[in-house]
Amino acid sequence: MSAPFLQFLLAGLTIGAIYALVALGFSIIYNASQVINFAQGEFVMIGGMATVSLAGAGWPLPAAIAGAVLLAAAIGLALEKLAVDTARKAPVVTLIIITIGASILLRGAAAILWDKNVHALAAFSGDAPLNIGGATIVPQSLWVVGTALAIVVVLFFGRTLLGKALLATSHNRVAAQLVGINVRHVLLASFGISAALGAIAGALVAPITFTSWDIGVMLGLKGFAAAILGGMGSGPGAVLGGLVLGIAEAMGAGYVSSAYKDAIAFVGILAVLFFLPGGLLGRRSADRV
Repeated sequence: MSAPFLQFLLAGLTIGAIYALVALGFSIIYNASQVINFAQGEFVMIGGMATVSLAGAGWPLPAAIAGAVLLAAAIGLALEKLAVDTARKAPVVTLIIITIGASILLRGAAAILWDKNVHALAAFSGDAPLNIGGATIVPQSLWVVGTALAIVVVLFFGRTLLGKALLATSHNRVAAQLVGINVRHVLLASFGISAALGAIAGALVAPITFTSWDIGVMLGLKGFAAAILGGMGSGPGAVLGGLVLGIAEAMGAGYVSSAYKDAIAFVGILAVLFFLPGGLLGRRSADRV
């Protein structure tokens, strides 16, 4: 394996892990409510900006990250309780529009509460690069990949009681209620958990890409693309889609041009979905004729 290829691969795995966390947030909410939460990217922004703000105020870094995650989770719970739950009998399209409005509101509030500048966060364990097979990687990348892996292990769909409750609710709410699942609590928890995942991603990526009030727009779009690529509603698919998207971007930027990395990634997604409309690990369906 050549050093340049390994370098691009490591870069792709790093950003792909972030996309995977964002995509997992999309899948959690979709599984519970069939709603696509387009405010997911703003939770990434809140996680990064709040961590920078709290760390700048003198909080220890672990406490600043925890505070940012709790803030994002609280906002996620408020979004579900005050907006989505209020309109729960409305069509799904209406609920999606509500999340788009929430995204715009959160972005505007962030610009007022903080500012419109780009902010940097100190790396968790230094900036000295590590050499792996002729390629270099910064320690922060290991934090990103390691944390994402740990979260996937803990929250893997179908492996925990919450995961099973989410899946049961998504398949049949009435049946889920009949077996004792509190559907309302599941829906509320899905928004809180997805917001927390977004905030963790925002804090992890801030030392690498920096953070700003509008960073959530593109990260949310890429996370949504990863969720679609892997199969919306599939936890493993969200992770796989994020990694595939990240690696595709890195390889496109390295071997073609960084100016076209977004186009290369999305063209690849369209090609996959042309042959697999349900995504890489999505549900397969058939029509009886």
